[in-house]
Amino acid sequence: MTALTFAGVLQAADAIATELPPTPSWSYPALNATVGCDIVVKHENVQPTGAFKVRGGVSFISGLSEQERSRGLVTASTGNHAQSVAYAARLVGAQATVVMPESAPQEKVLATQLLGATVVTFGGTMGESCDHAREFAASTGMRFVSPGDEPAIVHGHATIYLELLQRHPDLEAIYVPVGSGSGAAGACVVRDAIAPGCRIIGVQSQLAPAAYNSWRSGQVESAECHTRFSGVATSRGSALPLSVMHPRLDDFVLVSDEQITDAMRLLAGTAHTLAEGAAAASLAGLLRDEHRPQRCAVVCTGGNADASELADLAASRHLAAAL
Repeated sequence: MTALTFAGVLQAADAIATELPPTPSWSYPALNATVGCDIVVKHENVQPTGAFKVRGGVSFISGLSEQERSRGLVTASTGNHAQSVAYAARLVGAQATVVMPESAPQEKVLATQLLGATVVTFGGTMGESCDHAREFAASTGMRFVSPGDEPAIVHGHATIYLELLQRHPDLEAIYVPVGSGSGAAGACVVRDAIAPGCRIIGVQSQLAPAAYNSWRSGQVESAECHTRFSGVATSRGSALPLSVMHPRLDDFVLVSDEQITDAMRLLAGTAHTLAEGAAAASLAGLLRDEHRPQRCAVVCTGGNADASELADLAASRHLAAAL
């Protein structure tokens, strides 16, 4: 397996800089006062696809040969990785096909199609969709793009933490939402190189614990996936992120879907931020931490909330249970 390296992150940063400017990272007094510590929010919700994964797509496509681009790309995704691959393919005029599970939000399906990709609906879980995408690639000769095990994609995702720690080198901890684990793995690589005192803490829905279980055992594991938040709805761990997370992630916590919804509402009310459920998982993890650091960051990985998430966000509910 190709190793993830800080040099790879710097190379990805150079490739991404030609297309994507750095995203902002702000601190909000109302959020700080509510939670009881100084929190920096890294805003990946302002990316052109509404989520951090576009970094991975741009990094990945920059390293492909003309022959690989001409073959076309095929991948699997619940939505944000789909848009990332579609966006990157459109940049270079390549064909993209995305296999999406039946549970994928229709808003994300449409967004992927509008970026020029062909969407194939298959399977009840991401694992089943990914297996179908691999078979489709083998039968058509297209380049299969793994959602979690492409070094160029993980290096691209890691550039979030390069920007964050370069601007805020005094952070004591960063809370990272985990689906495949590419973000958390990338955060560890950057942290080890430029901010070794900063703790990296992964957060995942307890209704989709495949990456968490894999981290605990050190082996890729599958688990039932029942979370309603598509961005963390993975049913199988990913080997490449796991190779970094298992030995180097400082902690990994599971949160309920209800705690994620509370965190979405808190971000909207105190940080002027519309976060999709997966993106709010980072704050949900911080809220569960009884020993909260005085200076930390949460990554709002995306703002592509679907209709059901928006309905939950609008519902009246007291936040005391989350704090």
